[in-house]
Amino acid sequence: MPDLVEPSAGKAQNRNERSDGPVLIALRGADTPEHQFRLGTREYDWHSHMRGQVFCVDSGLVHVRTVGGSWLLPPHRAGWIPPREAIKISVSGVMSGWTVFIAPDAARDLPDQPCVIGVSELMLALVRRAISWSKQDVLHPTQARLAAVLLDEIRQAPHEPLRLLMPVDRRLLRVARQVLEQPQDTRTLQAWAAWAGLSPSALSRRFVAETGSSFAQWRQQARLTHGLEMLANGVPVAHVADALGYATPSNFIAMFRRCFGDSPARYFSKRLH
Repeated sequence: MPDLVEPSAGKAQNRNERSDGPVLIALRGADTPEHQFRLGTREYDWHSHMRGQVFCVDSGLVHVRTVGGSWLLPPHRAGWIPPREAIKISVSGVMSGWTVFIAPDAARDLPDQPCVIGVSELMLALVRRAISWSKQDVLHPTQARLAAVLLDEIRQAPHEPLRLLMPVDRRLLRVARQVLEQPQDTRTLQAWAAWAGLSPSALSRRFVAETGSSFAQWRQQARLTHGLEMLANGVPVAHVADALGYATPSNFIAMFRRCFGDSPARYFSKRLH
């Protein structure tokens, strides 16, 4: 996630890039011209930050790309990016959200890879409290204790299966990129292998070795990635199912429920108060 700070924010942006200072800095963002921490719909090219980041959006979708793969952040889940991790960001229809910058020393016990985590009511309450400290260079003892609890909540939060690892082999990578660009393509594994100049067994074996998933599982996750982006932008389920190559909307809904335990409508309607 970008640091939510426009280049003109200057001093605030520099604080977020320092390893010293408060153990965490929490900020609120919105898609309004006068807001210091601007959101909306935009692309951020490859970049990295000194501090780690936990962030959450109230609407829309964030697509994070790393060297090793990509993952999605739907509303009311939190994303984690370790310090100095190179990322590329696509923000779609995000009207508001929050981010917490975590000093490198405090981030050592957090995951060493980007991921999506669940947001508990306690985590959300602590973030709201921490936002009121955002201009302080030193935390008071009570604030420091609350910050430690927030870090524990982040550390113990459950992970959600929204990551899509990319293969390294150039032929597999060619297949993976084509699947991402054309998720409705229903070619069989045998047809994809012939297209890439591999035997079906080689493609199958190497996909598992390089991504940890079978080709079928990886393609389903790629379709889900694209489907989540469409759903977050208000595209009807029937249109999403058709665009992804599903025979019926019910087939897509069944796949979605297997992955997330909810229908698309319930998944996006859930809110924390």
